[in-house]
Amino acid sequence: MTLRADLNLIAQQIPHASRVLDLGCGDGSLLQHLINDHDCTGTGVEIDPEKVLAAIVSGVPVMELDVDADLSLFATGSYDTVVLSRTIQTLRLPDEVLTQMARIAGRLIVSVPNFGLLQHRLMLLRGRMPMSRELPYSWYDTPNLRFTTLVDLEDLFATLGLVIEQRINLSLTGEPLGKGFRAANLRAGAAVYVLSCP
Repeated sequence: MTLRADLNLIAQQIPHASRVLDLGCGDGSLLQHLINDHDCTGTGVEIDPEKVLAAIVSGVPVMELDVDADLSLFATGSYDTVVLSRTIQTLRLPDEVLTQMARIAGRLIVSVPNFGLLQHRLMLLRGRMPMSRELPYSWYDTPNLRFTTLVDLEDLFATLGLVIEQRINLSLTGEPLGKGFRAANLRAGAAVYVLSCP
């Protein structure tokens, strides 16, 4: 099984034998990889019934829940890492979800498309809603409720007391950009954050 580039990068940030909660897990491919290749245990959470079924067929433990409303079902400290990959922009209550994630595990991994990308800004200047590899939907059929820049997201992390241990900027094709990469809010297509809560 070949993982999407950003999911492979996320998998590299998760220590072997970790307990992982994957919120918005889709078809469960990340958890399947972590279970099979990293000796992890875990649970996926997904609201789309077709994706839940795909995860179950792949042998991934998954629960059909609403991330915005149902995270109180998970006990405090019950996981080592909570992953929220390309999902925060679809949530009604991202601040509350991040707070719950910090309660459930001491380590959080969040990936997000960057609405502040220069190409997106130029599309807006031309009077069009941005579309790209990271934001592939038309304005009228998008699952995205929130559009954030990396700067805005980092402000939210700080407000919630989450510490950014690492930010990995991703190119428009989903590949990691070098450590010397500058102007990420303008030039990165997306980012993966590794967070901790003191």
